[in-house]
Amino acid sequence: MRKGRKGKKFGRERSQRSALRRHLGVALALHRSVVTTEAKARALRPWIEKIISHARKDTVATRRLLAKDLTPAAVRILCNDIAPRYMSRSGGYTRLVKLPVRVSDGAKMAKIELVV
Repeated sequence: MRKGRKGKKFGRERSQRSALRRHLGVALALHRSVVTTEAKARALRPWIEKIISHARKDTVATRRLLAKDLTPAAVRILCNDIAPRYMSRSGGYTRLVKLPVRVSDGAKMAKIELVV
């Protein structure tokens, strides 16, 4: 039974789910918005919010922590460009915008973007 377990499995193993999350997070950091399915965007949101909160404390330790999951370019952009914009904000760094369903399979689509 799955009592008390958080998160969706997306039909993937644990390593594949974490890779999907990491790649979506890197794309969001580099491009400021990502179009994906609604379920994947909802799963990405709490993780990326915690990443941005860590990036607000721009220390060597936090950069090393972020480097475990993100590419060097994404860490640099997060710490130098994105995090300073949110210093006065206590959370809610992302926005989910629902889009029309995907034509090929009818999947619910959403755009996750960083709030300006």
